[in-house]
Amino acid sequence: MKRILFNTVLMLAVVSSSYAQHQHEQTPPAQENAGHDMSQMDMQNMDMGHETGSPVQSLELGFTSGTSWQSQTAPEHMWMRKWREWQLMAHGELFLTFNHQGGPRGAGKAESSNWLMFMEERKVGRGTLQLRQMLSAEPLTAPHPGFPELFQTGETYHGAPLVDHQHPHDVFGEIAAKYVLPLGESLTWTLYGGPAAEPALGPTAFLHRNSAAEIPEAPLGHHLQDSTHISFGVVTTGLTYKMVKVEGSVFNGREPDERRYNFDFGSMDSYSGRISFSPNKNWTAQYSAGRLIHPEALEPGDMVRQTASVNYARTLGEGNWQTTLVWGRNHKIATQTNQNSYLVESSLNFAKKNYAFTRVELVDKDELFPEGGGPVGYESFRIGAYTFGGVRDLVQNEHWQVGLGADFSVYSKPSVLNAYYGEHPVGLRVFLRIRPGQMAHHH
Repeated sequence: MKRILFNTVLMLAVVSSSYAQHQHEQTPPAQENAGHDMSQMDMQNMDMGHETGSPVQSLELGFTSGTSWQSQTAPEHMWMRKWREWQLMAHGELFLTFNHQGGPRGAGKAESSNWLMFMEERKVGRGTLQLRQMLSAEPLTAPHPGFPELFQTGETYHGAPLVDHQHPHDVFGEIAAKYVLPLGESLTWTLYGGPAAEPALGPTAFLHRNSAAEIPEAPLGHHLQDSTHISFGVVTTGLTYKMVKVEGSVFNGREPDERRYNFDFGSMDSYSGRISFSPNKNWTAQYSAGRLIHPEALEPGDMVRQTASVNYARTLGEGNWQTTLVWGRNHKIATQTNQNSYLVESSLNFAKKNYAFTRVELVDKDELFPEGGGPVGYESFRIGAYTFGGVRDLVQNEHWQVGLGADFSVYSKPSVLNAYYGEHPVGLRVFLRIRPGQMAHHH
């Protein structure tokens, strides 16, 4: 299956390269330079290089993670230019943060969470090819053993499970290709995959989620919802009829190891399926399920994950509003136990330069005491996390948005955890957020 993956991606790359060379030979010099002036680019006519500009193509080739869908109404922050037959895009986000987590298991650290994504898109035959590369410097900008975050769990550091820290993301978060082919007026076929990619499992990953764009920290439910957004070996195919998509993936479901600079290939023996629905530009919803083969390095057994989510976005005068609801469940087959997570997050942009945001979660955690020593008779704990914050843009133009922000988190927990976390631990963050300027929507 790994051979199929690489042959597929290689074939798409070779076809696109030869096609680009052929077009270049036939393109007059004046046409080659067309579109370099971003101010002259009409997004409606160009429509990211899509010939028809159909809603399905806009969803499939939008700025989300993997093959997930989210509302097309949300603002898009990126740089774009035309080069020959290609549409070139770059977007990303950088947070420079002072992070203080209170209580006996807390810490105070300077840190940076960050990612940068490149996308290259062009017509190939009757369809559209999109190449994607996502990179992160977090292995260099995260403190050891990771970003402090009370009650967070998942992955390892120096061979021990990470607790109360969010792991840094790998340097290569996505190296993938996507091909979208209209098969008729209402039917579209999508093929996606790569050596680092995201299977059809879960909502749009929090890094790319419009409602989380102002929030520097990962959700506590990350490993119950969208942790497969970096999988080293993925092939996905799907069919969209009108505005309903059904897709399936085979992939390597093992979590990345501690060496964040390499590709952690393994057997592509995990699988998932997802159904997505988008009734209009404001709403998207999905349900997905998958079986992950040995996802955690230090835990035996396989896992079944289910997720459901709804994403809503709309424009509001000189601003916009995005909200996401997520449910995620991990069923650990070895222990026959379930952990559930519930999330609602919302971001409001008002008076152009101001942002208010919140994230509220209820998450079951059974990995807070992996080495033992926790409360006797307790295996899992229901944790509530309540985050509120805001950002003010100091720089806001077509090239950059630089905002100064802060947030705080308070928690609910069983009283038996007071001896370990304190009665009322609080997390505080002050940060500078840097990203490309917002693209204008043309309707």
